[in-house]
Amino acid sequence: MPPAIVATDLTRRYGPTLALDGVSFEVARGEVVGLLGPNGAGKTTCMRMLTGFLPPTRGRAQLGDGEDLVDASSGKAARRLLGYLPENAPLYGEMRVQRYLAFRARLRGIAWRERGKAIDRVLEACRLGDVRSSIIGRLSKGYRQRVGLADALLAEPPVLVLDEPGAGLDPNQMRELRQLIADIGRERTVLLSSHLLSEVQAVCQRVLIVMKGKLVASGDVASLRARGGARVVARVEGDVEAVRAALEPVELGDAQDGAEIEVERDDEAQLTHVSLSGGDDEERARELSARLSKALAPLGLVEVTVERAPLERVFAELTEGGAGGEGER
Repeated sequence: MPPAIVATDLTRRYGPTLALDGVSFEVARGEVVGLLGPNGAGKTTCMRMLTGFLPPTRGRAQLGDGEDLVDASSGKAARRLLGYLPENAPLYGEMRVQRYLAFRARLRGIAWRERGKAIDRVLEACRLGDVRSSIIGRLSKGYRQRVGLADALLAEPPVLVLDEPGAGLDPNQMRELRQLIADIGRERTVLLSSHLLSEVQAVCQRVLIVMKGKLVASGDVASLRARGGARVVARVEGDVEAVRAALEPVELGDAQDGAEIEVERDDEAQLTHVSLSGGDDEERARELSARLSKALAPLGLVEVTVERAPLERVFAELTEGGAGGEGER
């Protein structure tokens, strides 16, 4: 089965500024993928090309069975396969929710006999039933995002593209939106862009990271965290001097690739913490864990754990140096 989204060598220039530089990736059918990067990394430019709103300077954006989003002969058919929610949904604030969705359904070519069912379906899916008669401009930002999402879902597209859907939402609204996207993602392919790690981790099966217009990493959260290596952490009742003495004869230097062992006392918990690098190899990290356990057991060992690097640290290392351009492109 062909993938739902294919980006091939996507490149975009704004005058002398190279906003996106040869980005290629695929999104499988039924997959929820996050496009992650700092502000100005090129996420919005990528999204606009993937939805046919912006032609690439070079490269191709395809949906479904190879329909090119820019090609004059296939672009219109390809765009019918997707729903798009831009960062700032272009809503008519003076209209009521249901009337607005009826207007959008007509523009999308939904037959009038089917419009009522389509509107009821998206109102339920986006949990807008209690505000269906409300004026859009008087709704909270979270509800307005839901209206934009309902609009994108009206024609039942198999592919949904969301550009910074959580921008400007408070924590409660973010939590509700995450659950909504997770529910929608069970039935269709979703590609969402964000600079919020928590948003991506909560709903995405795979992550793409862009920096200065280039794709710098791709993989699921676990594999990306593995790139940051592991640390072996132990907690011991013995004091710092006793722990250091117990570790002195233990061969750890080669296994930890020269990283220094950190030993410090937590007076509040009355425990000594030991931390050392476990490298990138899971087996090596487990070997270090076993060596620490054996050496520290006589000193009242409480626990030994292997901790993967948090995604935040991996993201910071991959995107060190900031964004590539001025503002979000």
